Amino acid sequence: MLSKNELKYIQSLCHKKQRTAERLFIVEGVKLVQELISEGYPVKNIYATDQWVMPEGNYPVTIISEQELEKISSLQTPNQVLAIVQQPELTYEPQWDHKLTLVLDGIQDPGNMGTIIRIADWFGIDQIIASEDTVELYNPKVIQSTMGSFMRVKVWYRDIVSLLSKQKVPIYGAVLDGQSMYEIQPPRTGILMIGNESKGIREDLQSLINHRITIPRIGQAESLNAAVALGILLSQFKRPH
Repeated sequence: MLSKNELKYIQSLCHKKQRTAERLFIVEGVKLVQELISEGYPVKNIYATDQWVMPEGNYPVTIISEQELEKISSLQTPNQVLAIVQQPELTYEPQWDHKLTLVLDGIQDPGNMGTIIRIADWFGIDQIIASEDTVELYNPKVIQSTMGSFMRVKVWYRDIVSLLSKQKVPIYGAVLDGQSMYEIQPPRTGILMIGNESKGIREDLQSLINHRITIPRIGQAESLNAAVALGILLSQFKRPH
C-alpha cells in the first residue's frame, strides 16, 4: 500500500524540475519495464499490481492496488507496473565519423520526440543531438512513445549552433525549398537536421547547412509532421547503395 508521501513523491516526478533534481524518470507498462530490467537499468523502485509477473532479479517491488496505480500513472489505461529509474550518465561525447547523426532543433511535442527516437532506432541511428529547448528525453510521454528505443538511442542536449559550427562532416537540413531527396547520393557520414514542428530550422542554423533537402510535394498539404518527414527522409538516406 502507498503512503501519502510516496504518492505525492511519485506524482512529483511527472514534473521536469523534480526529475532533473532527483536524476530519476518513470517507465510504465509490462513490456517496457521488462526490457529495462533486461538491459540492466538501475531501478530505484517498482510499483505493481499482483497481476504483474515478476522477472527474475533483485530489485525493490511494492505491491499496490489497481486504484493506487491509476493515481500514480500518466497513462489513460495503466498497465500493471510502474518503475522509477535512475537517469544514466552519458560519459562520452557524440562521434561524428562514419555514421549518420540526427540533430533536432526545437522539437516541442513529446509524442513527436518519442516517435523520432523510435524511427532513429529502426534505421540504426544511435545518437541524437537536441537543442536545449527541445522537449526533455525523460518526459513520461516521450519515454512511452519511444516504445523502448530510448535504451538504444543516446540523446545529448547542446547549444547546436556552437556545436555544429565546429563540425567538418556534411550537414543536411530538411527544408521546404531544398533539393529533392531523390536527387542526392545517400550519405554514409553526416548530420541530418530536423526543425521545429511549426517554424522549421531557425535562421542562425540555416547558414550551417551544406545540403538543403526536401521531400517533393505532390498534393496540397502545407507541411508534414516532423517525425513523419524524418521517416521518409531516412528511408531514402538508408536505402541500399
